Amino acid sequence: MSRWQLTNHQLVDESAEQLNHKQAQRARKGRQLTLHLRQKLARTLNAAILARLPKEQRVNFSPYSHKQLFNYAKDHLASWTDPNEPLMPK
Repeated sequence: MSRWQLTNHQLVDESAEQLNHKQAQRARKGRQLTLHLRQKLARTLNAAILARLPKEQRVNFSPYSHKQLFNYAKDHLASWTDPNEPLMPK
């Protein structure tokens, strides 16, 4: 979230699944979240990023999975590198 320069408020606004500020803050602080909430945050983050990308860059965006966003998720790959790095704001 911070690498994409998204605030908690922007995530909550973009969420179609009733994400609230408290949930977004818990995720940002690194708290252990349930699988359902991790998946909800991943979907919301993908939607928020797509909404802010220019149309020509949207085809290059690779959606995030909860396994890529949370290092305590089952099957998390520590060696994973972000393919969306060139699309991130500087």
